Amino acid sequence: QVQLVESGGGLVQAGGSLRLSCAASGRAFSFSSNAMGWFRRAPGLEREFVAAISWSGGSTYYADSVKGRFTISRDNAKNTMYLQMNSLKPEDTAVYYCAAQSGRYYNSAAKYDYWGQGTQVTVSS
Repeated sequence: QVQLVESGGGLVQAGGSLRLSCAASGRAFSFSSNAMGWFRRAPGLEREFVAAISWSGGSTYYADSVKGRFTISRDNAKNTMYLQMNSLKPEDTAVYYCAAQSGRYYNSAAKYDYWGQGTQVTVSS
């Protein structure tokens, strides 16, 4: 059974920073063979793609809304993925989810095989 556990969410003022982590575990799960992604869902809105990273970490992808402010990374030795969020805005307020997939459809939520439970990020103005 695969488990993805997000952490690092919280309340921050606009302009501040947070670092989210996603720890993966599972007997049959090979973290280093999976692409990983971050998605978010704000109240009343659809889930949206935030960022993704290839299995090796060599390729990264971002939504236009976070490009230049967020940085995705991974440590395959620790089975952990990160999302460094800087210059946060109130519109970044959402529940953030990490996800894993064995393919390369990085910005497509439907292609991800495993999901975490989410961590709340709230940015006050």
